[in-house]
Amino acid sequence: MAELESRTGYPREHTTTEQPRTHSLIAAVQSATNTLLETVETMDEVSVHAPSSLPGWSRAHVISHLARNADGCVNLLTWARTGVEHPMYPSRADRDADIAEGSHRNHRLLFEDLAASSGRFFEAARTLPQEAWNSLVIGAPGKPVPAHEVLRARLLEVRVHLVDLDCGFGFEDIPRDDLERLLNDAVRQFGGRPDVPPLSVTIDFDDGNSTEWEIGAPHSPRHRVRGRAGTVLGWLLGRTAPEALGESTPELPPWL
Repeated sequence: MAELESRTGYPREHTTTEQPRTHSLIAAVQSATNTLLETVETMDEVSVHAPSSLPGWSRAHVISHLARNADGCVNLLTWARTGVEHPMYPSRADRDADIAEGSHRNHRLLFEDLAASSGRFFEAARTLPQEAWNSLVIGAPGKPVPAHEVLRARLLEVRVHLVDLDCGFGFEDIPRDDLERLLNDAVRQFGGRPDVPPLSVTIDFDDGNSTEWEIGAPHSPRHRVRGRAGTVLGWLLGRTAPEALGESTPELPPWL
């Protein structure tokens, strides 16, 4: 019989005193990055500049964004290490300009930039003192978070944008452990937001187990949504149409 685990919003609140499982998260990001680099390396000059599944972005835009995001994560880990404020990006305009500039590079330069920036990220992560993982930094949404959240954010960036590259890798291809992490984080972003309708979401995994989340005010009438884990994740992140989970599935606001 399938096991059903019930959750309300994010399953457990992370605090600055929690001992983060940094080693397993670094390993998860490394595995995802290996798949990403293998995918990008097999492209050529034509395919790397073909459209991605993100409107207005080529695959080169996505690759350039992933490289700059890795460097942005290094900035946050530097902040955690030193205690000196080091924002992820100088500004949103600078971030966008760097992505646009990188999108014009040739295939080899794009790959080497991604590989080098990923290497810088892993060096920063593996050498960060354990106590620094609980230091507060300010990530992309503008909220203070413990530094170990940077690992989860990078995992999401790599896994989701690998799907956005539209090279045959879909949400259903994400490993089970990573899928659950990403679903947890996507649901957490929606928790407590007034623009999100009350939801009861049941997620079915390929191993026969299921997990249920409730989002929104308790005891209120809510939309009931059920689907396979990869499809639900795509819907939560705005990549999959609501109709893929049933006609009554609501359209969600942007998750960030």
